[in-house]
Amino acid sequence: MKVAAVVSVAALTLAACGDSGSDQPSSSGSSSSSSKKSDLKVGMAYDVGGRGDQSFNDSAAAGLDKAKSELGVQIKEAAAVNGENEAAREERLQQLIDAGYTHVVAVGFAYAASVGKAAKANPDVHFAIVDDASPDSKGANVDQITFAENEGSFLVGAAAALKSKTGHIGFVGGVNVPLIKKFEAGYIAGAKAVNPKIKIDSQYLTQPPDFGGFGDPAKGKTAAEGMYQGGADIVYHAAGGSGGGVFTAAKAAGKLAIGVDSDQALTAPADVRPVIMTSMIKKVDVAVYDFIKSAADGKELTGNNVYDLKAGGVDYATTGGQVDDIKTKLDDFKQQIIDGKIKVPTTP
Repeated sequence: MKVAAVVSVAALTLAACGDSGSDQPSSSGSSSSSSKKSDLKVGMAYDVGGRGDQSFNDSAAAGLDKAKSELGVQIKEAAAVNGENEAAREERLQQLIDAGYTHVVAVGFAYAASVGKAAKANPDVHFAIVDDASPDSKGANVDQITFAENEGSFLVGAAAALKSKTGHIGFVGGVNVPLIKKFEAGYIAGAKAVNPKIKIDSQYLTQPPDFGGFGDPAKGKTAAEGMYQGGADIVYHAAGGSGGGVFTAAKAAGKLAIGVDSDQALTAPADVRPVIMTSMIKKVDVAVYDFIKSAADGKELTGNNVYDLKAGGVDYATTGGQVDDIKTKLDDFKQQIIDGKIKVPTTP
């Protein structure tokens, strides 16, 4: 998954507390919001889109912010850019390590190889990687955080089928990789559990090694526009920052959209929030906080820790009340998945 592009020195600059203009670590011990101060120093390396994507990265940032506020840990953040290569990711992690950060969170599967390499070279540093449990990132000092995205997506797929007036819905994936295929698979399964004859359009914005599909709202808008024009009345995106374009298209078409990762009816710009029917919530914030809190308590998390529906790692959002009338049906599906009566596929 190497990208043939050279990353500028500026792209590797580490940001303290979300401010890319500073490379000085912040200590929450001086913050009035901190209930106590920890000696723990936590670095976070974001995926493409970074803090402010109103989705995947922002969910990770929320877990980091909570740890800073409640535990008093020192934090430092590093931003990724579109088109960067493997060397850039390795350098980003190494800069955090060299700056004295003993716990490093890598947000996104693209960091798999670089986390594996850094973990072997720095056995005293503890790592967490979100969305990867491959041999590439595996290590005695690595917490591999994964989610049952297919289970949460099943629920919003069922919601889409229950609310669709045209019997035609859509799915926009950021990058055509196995992880995003899990979202698509669950969405299709949930929709068809409600309406076996429903029509579902699917489109991916980019193909690997181009991961720009997670940070290109214009492409998201174009893809969704085509679906709405073709008769779909609800479109679900699993495209990170590109999802903003899906919401813009939904508003313009007078249709509905489904958000991802965060409760986007709370995080998206106010003018598009009314078109966000629900969101598939992937609780990256909870997993990130768990990693840091466990470390602060002297219990390092390692191995593959899976956050599924039963563990509360995924869910659907009810903000805005647009799914209140079908909540009983969705909760019934949820319980059937938890009980093992429904097995949700991971591939379409």
